[in-house]
Amino acid sequence: MNHSTDAAAGDALLSQVTVIIPALNEENSLPLVLRDLPPVGQVIVVDNGSTDATATVAERAGALVVVEPQRGYGSACLRGMAEIEDAACRGQPVPRVVVFLDADYSDHPELLPELVAPIFAGDADFVLGSRWQGEREPGAMPPQSLYGNQLACGLMWLLFGARYTDLGPFRAMDYGRLKELEMADKNFGWTVEMQIKAARAGLRTREIPAPYRRRIGSSKISGTVSGTIQASVKILYTIAWYGLLPRRCTDSLVCAPPLCRVGNGKQPRP
Repeated sequence: MNHSTDAAAGDALLSQVTVIIPALNEENSLPLVLRDLPPVGQVIVVDNGSTDATATVAERAGALVVVEPQRGYGSACLRGMAEIEDAACRGQPVPRVVVFLDADYSDHPELLPELVAPIFAGDADFVLGSRWQGEREPGAMPPQSLYGNQLACGLMWLLFGARYTDLGPFRAMDYGRLKELEMADKNFGWTVEMQIKAARAGLRTREIPAPYRRRIGSSKISGTVSGTIQASVKILYTIAWYGLLPRRCTDSLVCAPPLCRVGNGKQPRP
């Protein structure tokens, strides 16, 4: 097989990928994220209540912009997933893989093909970009983030037998398996909820090294004392909730498909 055939095959696979990017006041960093992102089937930028030009720069770069006024990382991710379902209700094809990526340019979007490759190869259902295994730019993760990640991963190993090294935001999952997890958290517990549910559902999980750089702008979580405390409490609470209570209905792998919603919340064009 020649290089042009390989490239065409790779493009065909990436056309089955939808990328969800939660964004809150990221007008300076988001254009860089979208510039470095390889061509995929669809990019959904979820404007989580921005007061700057985040939505405008996203639309100019060709992304689909939807609005989630309820603040929270999980709320934004859930809104992106709801848009996929809305599109399916309108007869549009669903993606094979969904990728979650931050809008602050701390991740390396150009590594997306490496992130999704194990899923397309049939070797994994869930691939996590591990900042712990990757090369981190000095100051990219403050000490409290490093400690908190290792504490959370250690607790997940003790309670669920899940061997993770990070709670990194750059992650990919087979779309069908993602729906089965019935994600629900609307703020700081989103990433750890996904990892716990993936472990309890027996998903084939793989981590790949993910280089990480200092974000553009200030962090809404680790950049403030209150944000760090709130995130830490919610992550530990989520781990305890799933670890100490019996399996609940949200862990069921047999769930009814979501109903088509009225309206799509798209960002009106200026």
